[in-house]
Amino acid sequence: MKKVIGLDIGGTSSKFGIVENGVILRRGNLPTCLNDDPQDFIERLKIALGDLSGVEAMGVGAPNGNPLRGTIELAPNLKWKGIVPMANLLQEAMGIPVTLTNDANAAALGELKYGSARGMKNFISVTLGTGLGSGYVVDGKLMTGHSGFAGELGQVTAIPEGRLCGCGRRGCLETYVSATGIVKTFQELGGELTTSKEVAEAAGRGDTKAIQAFDETAKIFAVTLANTVAITSPEAIFLFGGLAQAKELLINPLEKYFALNLHNIFRGTVRILPSGLPENDAAILGASSLEG
Repeated sequence: MKKVIGLDIGGTSSKFGIVENGVILRRGNLPTCLNDDPQDFIERLKIALGDLSGVEAMGVGAPNGNPLRGTIELAPNLKWKGIVPMANLLQEAMGIPVTLTNDANAAALGELKYGSARGMKNFISVTLGTGLGSGYVVDGKLMTGHSGFAGELGQVTAIPEGRLCGCGRRGCLETYVSATGIVKTFQELGGELTTSKEVAEAAGRGDTKAIQAFDETAKIFAVTLANTVAITSPEAIFLFGGLAQAKELLINPLEKYFALNLHNIFRGTVRILPSGLPENDAAILGASSLEG
């Protein structure tokens, strides 16, 4: 297999690695936006990468990345405003082919190539972090849709007229099912903790408000997943991120409510599984799988 660069562009910092046959040969990171000029980031990245002898291509996962155009579009957590033709800019600077998609899609493709979805043709990958990202693989191909932004599970309305989302709408799933969402639920129940880790620790000690916060999160998530199964009929739903490790607190009730809400014709056809990607390598491997 060829040697490729995997680049994960984050709101604060970006990770990169040189990958060959699923092995990260060399890795590093750098601040993403020191200013509003994406060309500055590219120049710093080029220096950080160093010698690219033998490297044949680059895959990029980025917030609001559009795989149809290779652009980063209106990303709220980046200083780069408007539409940035990042794939073209990187290709010109590096002299190698560059493929770009959003970070959640990259994670899904990483799961397909290097994780537990190997051999599957229909699955969903969901990343549970500060927000909620998702990627859909249908008939062995990444689902992008007409606009390039298909598969945004975190932006479906879970609670009509619910919490204000960063996108400007109300009630989006990620305002409830995410690290920040579970803290908000806990606080609405009268709790005073401020991080999801603290809420999880409190639940582990038997705090009833914390346990209820996880249960309500699982219930909202389960209904949404059951609805999306009715549309794409995946073989599996892979969960990744810190919250996905909360087996007793989140995953067990999620599986219970998921079974209760799943349409009869889909019972026994879909599993909820942990990601098979190593947490520290997932972003780089996911991005590299675009070109590997």
